[in-house]
Amino acid sequence: MALKVAILPVTPFQQNCSLIWDEETGKGAAVDPGGDLERIEEAMTEVGMTLEKVLLTHGHLDHASAAGELARKHGVKIEGPHIGDKFLIDSLPVQGKQYGFPVYDAFEPDRWLEDEDTVDVAGYTLRVRHCPGHTPGHVVFIHEPSKIALVGDVLFQGSIGRTDFPGGNYDQLISSIRERLFSLGDEIAFVPGHGPMSSFERERKTNPFCSDLAVGAD
Repeated sequence: MALKVAILPVTPFQQNCSLIWDEETGKGAAVDPGGDLERIEEAMTEVGMTLEKVLLTHGHLDHASAAGELARKHGVKIEGPHIGDKFLIDSLPVQGKQYGFPVYDAFEPDRWLEDEDTVDVAGYTLRVRHCPGHTPGHVVFIHEPSKIALVGDVLFQGSIGRTDFPGGNYDQLISSIRERLFSLGDEIAFVPGHGPMSSFERERKTNPFCSDLAVGAD
């Protein structure tokens, strides 16, 4: 059975918080709950999902700010991102004040993730790829049997993540996309951190930043 996915734009930045769950058991995870906790909890109720963990792709405010509060409220653990984003996670309360977001208590993930780790959600095994470039500790979650990936701000439909934030690196980001995502296969569809879904095939063929043509690949 395929993993169920619902996409919920949250925060003034319209960041895609994703709910992923097993339809039979109702157990699942919230990926990148950056804010609007009431909306996230209402959506969980609507789809009949019981939260069993929180997953984070990276430490930016719109993706991670409310993760600690959501995890505490439901008594679940937080997994991700890679420890390279610890400086961002540690600064979330300060970031919240700077951007006028609700300020939540600081937290530390229960598990920092490494490249090729696996994460269990409702009996489904998600593969972890460490994809630095947008941030040093950015990770991506892939469920290959469902042909779905949750890529945060690494890759978008027709674009890529910004690299002008602290710790960003353009060349590293392109390498992450080409070597750690596109290598998984054209058939993978992905949920980006903002905007509509796409597929690795579409972006490999048409993305002006990282397509075969853009990088001079055969």
